[in-house]
Amino acid sequence: MKTKIEGPVRVRFPPSPTGFLHVGGARTAIYNELLRQSLGGSLVLRIEDTDRARSDQAMTEQILSALRWIGVTWDEGPTLQSAGVDRHRSVAWRLLAEGKAYHDFVAPEAVAAKRDEMQKAKQNFRYKDHFPPPSADEAKERMERGEPFAVRFVMGDEPIVVSDIVRGEVTFGDEMLDDLIILRSDGTPTYHLTVVCDDIEARISHVIRGEDHLSNTPKHIALYRALDEEPPVYGHLPLIMGPGKKRLSKRHGAASAEEFREQGLLPQALYNYLAFLGWSPGDEREIMSREELIGAFTAERLGSSAAVFDPEKLAWVNAQYMSGLPLATILEHLAPFLPEVGIDLSALDESVRARFEAGVDLHRTRAKNLIELASFAVPYVRDRLDYDADLCAKFLKQEALRGQLEQLIEQFGSLEAWTVESTEVAMRSVAEAAEVKAGVLIHPTRMALSCSKAGPSLFDLVAAMGQEASLRHLGHFVAFLRANA
Repeated sequence: MKTKIEGPVRVRFPPSPTGFLHVGGARTAIYNELLRQSLGGSLVLRIEDTDRARSDQAMTEQILSALRWIGVTWDEGPTLQSAGVDRHRSVAWRLLAEGKAYHDFVAPEAVAAKRDEMQKAKQNFRYKDHFPPPSADEAKERMERGEPFAVRFVMGDEPIVVSDIVRGEVTFGDEMLDDLIILRSDGTPTYHLTVVCDDIEARISHVIRGEDHLSNTPKHIALYRALDEEPPVYGHLPLIMGPGKKRLSKRHGAASAEEFREQGLLPQALYNYLAFLGWSPGDEREIMSREELIGAFTAERLGSSAAVFDPEKLAWVNAQYMSGLPLATILEHLAPFLPEVGIDLSALDESVRARFEAGVDLHRTRAKNLIELASFAVPYVRDRLDYDADLCAKFLKQEALRGQLEQLIEQFGSLEAWTVESTEVAMRSVAEAAEVKAGVLIHPTRMALSCSKAGPSLFDLVAAMGQEASLRHLGHFVAFLRANA
């Protein structure tokens, strides 16, 4: 039976700056934040940078940027794990002094050779079964000779039961428990020691992390007990799989959070989608704001089965947010993509800016992402559009079309009220006078105003484009038809 969590809580998210923030890490951060927000307490952000050879400051900045973009907030930090190395070492010396750890003089090559031997014999390898700890006198003598040594923690043989809020009770028998190095021969502490020391220091009450850490948990619980501390409550999240429950590939979601940003997805959509990738509110809702997620979140509803990353579902969620968010929010997230299509917002005067925003509002219900939306906005800010002769081949062959469009320009120009209704009436009257169907004018007008054969309702498009820009584009299109006929 799953453990019920009551607040307030103290949780942490501890990324390692050896790579980008990927979807699994982002989801873990989201669940920790939702737990903290729903029950009260604090979320501590800790950068686990003790692997100095692989840690990268640029990666740290990238991770922080990605978390902020997604919308994850924290209450304390970021703290650097490397700042506590002296404290970690002192804990190792304490465990040595209390007889809960011992000096390990065995060469790593000897350990590796014995492990290989046992594996070839298809037998379980445990260090403590083959390399007994030295006596106090032997350890002292070898230290005086200057022999290098690591420090190993004594695990004991009693089974350890993990009461997991996601998986229920998980028992680790003595065959899975082995003495572990907590201090390397160069004096650097290992992950197991540092994470326990830092969680104790930060008074962490609940640890929500990926299932790849489940095998580490009995080691951490043993260290807590050896230090006379109460272990936190643990919850281990299942893996995120690709379609068909295959290993997640970059194509199907094993991308960094920043890559989703570059693809033009909205952070609110990614937050919503990842929150549902292993959790549900218990009803039919699929689109929930951050505030709604906080109100509904309970750790008891976290699933224990692997979740499947579905790019199509993420695209659908993104489309809901493209349509539903306030226009001002869409414009804020759209801004970084505008320079790529040649739009400089600072250079737009008030009337063009208003036309641009009207165009964005119209097209955001059809755009798959912000990149596409930026391209849809281009005709609203340009004085002249570039028409493709191949796309316009049908119109170039219609000799009467040029005169009909000129009649439309004259009719549009005489309108005092520029609305969806008035422009439609004007176009249909021109078509009727020319004894053609309205579609004969609708399709080339769409091309004239947007350089596209498809899009929103033409009259919504005309209304958003405005009278001045619509007349200008139509005039340039007629000139293009005449020049290329």
